[in-house]
Amino acid sequence: MLNLSREKFAELKDKKVVFPIYVEINGDELTPVSIFYNLKGKNRFLLESAESGKEGRYSFIGSGPYLKVKSYGNLIEIEKEQRTIKQHGKVLDYIKENIEQDYDKNNLKLPFTGGALGYAGYDIIRQYENLPSKNIDEIGIPDAYFMFYKEFICYDHFKHTVSVIYNVFSDDDETYDSIEKKLNLMIENIKNNVKSHELPPKSDVVSVESNFTLKEFCNIVEKAKEYIKNGDIFQVVPSQRLKIETKSKPFDIYRRLRSTNPSPYMFYIDFEDFQLIGSSPESLVSVFGDKVTTNPIAGTRRRGKCEEEDLKLKEELLNDEKERAEHVMLVDLGRNDIGKVSEFGSVKLDRFMEVDFYSHVMHIVSKVSGILKKGFTAFDALIACLPAGTVSGAPKIRAMEIIDELENVSRSFYAGSVGYFSFNGNMDMCIAIRTLLLKNGMAFIQAGCGIVYDSNPESEYYETLNKAMALKEVL
Repeated sequence: MLNLSREKFAELKDKKVVFPIYVEINGDELTPVSIFYNLKGKNRFLLESAESGKEGRYSFIGSGPYLKVKSYGNLIEIEKEQRTIKQHGKVLDYIKENIEQDYDKNNLKLPFTGGALGYAGYDIIRQYENLPSKNIDEIGIPDAYFMFYKEFICYDHFKHTVSVIYNVFSDDDETYDSIEKKLNLMIENIKNNVKSHELPPKSDVVSVESNFTLKEFCNIVEKAKEYIKNGDIFQVVPSQRLKIETKSKPFDIYRRLRSTNPSPYMFYIDFEDFQLIGSSPESLVSVFGDKVTTNPIAGTRRRGKCEEEDLKLKEELLNDEKERAEHVMLVDLGRNDIGKVSEFGSVKLDRFMEVDFYSHVMHIVSKVSGILKKGFTAFDALIACLPAGTVSGAPKIRAMEIIDELENVSRSFYAGSVGYFSFNGNMDMCIAIRTLLLKNGMAFIQAGCGIVYDSNPESEYYETLNKAMALKEVL
């Protein structure tokens, strides 16, 4: 049964607004993974949070976007109704124009109510800053790629309900009856075809190739330290990329990742030519209502084998002067980024230097928030925060110039953002770390390390390698 009456449906249609309509069912026998397997259509996605707590309440599953938007530098490629149009401009401006609708959100209290979902890569910031790119792009994907969904499924882990949601546009040909039929058919598919999908064993990795040798990466670290000693920067975050040939199926990789490395931001997005699969621990920036938030993470220790060792490692981490200094610097950078788009005097620290525990590691985490300035939107917030200081350095622009000099390939998706712009004005973007891109049987995995004046080059090389190899384990 639809949540809206025929009369309310007609009233909202007459107002020429976009509005959601949905059916809610009991979902205690379903899981987000089982729903995903039974979903029809191309460009399927699954967004979920595998950590307990408020942020982990919802999983979102969908397919069949009505609009696809890709960016190659200043060239925008738009796919709609089997037609492709090309135009020049800034891709985030185009997405903003198409996401900002007169939206009636009163009947659906979800963070995501449909909208644009995808990624804005590291290089998208070159459209806003004078940062010419001189490194080769070996992956060959768009700088940014967002897909627009008007229908999707929400799994509520607290209520154990499943909502099948459709957004009605003013020019929509669908009627009340046809929408009800469409949503009931989706429910029938996800309820009646529940099967056990055994996770196959990992395939043999065919080959592993890095873009740097140990010696080459150590030279990079030494050059970075020279810039720091000369006063150009305080910190910079160079990275290493692994190319790994694998025979594993994309969604099998995601299922292994979600079970071995659960994180606040888990995602599987199928762009057809490639898949983006990740378990990021770190929010880049979010906007919910008029509150804009970023969560700097810097400072890491492994998890202990017991609670006592956990507490010992936690104290060791919090008392490490180098880790504390690096974290404070990145919190200041986050305050500066949030301050660009926030009302004067509204920026505050909601959390400061607290330790969060994840499946394999613990991190020092802070939370910076502000009230979005009048006239500013989620898009302004994303531009202000991209890329995160935790994957670039400080000061940010100079650190990015040095990264371009030190690294030998374009970062592409790595260290950019993955998430959504919702019809209701919300945005939630994580940093594309602990993320792999799968294309034509090749997995691309990248990991960085924060270089300061006294960093040990060999230790930093193995830090990036160990981070990247952790993702290799799910292939």
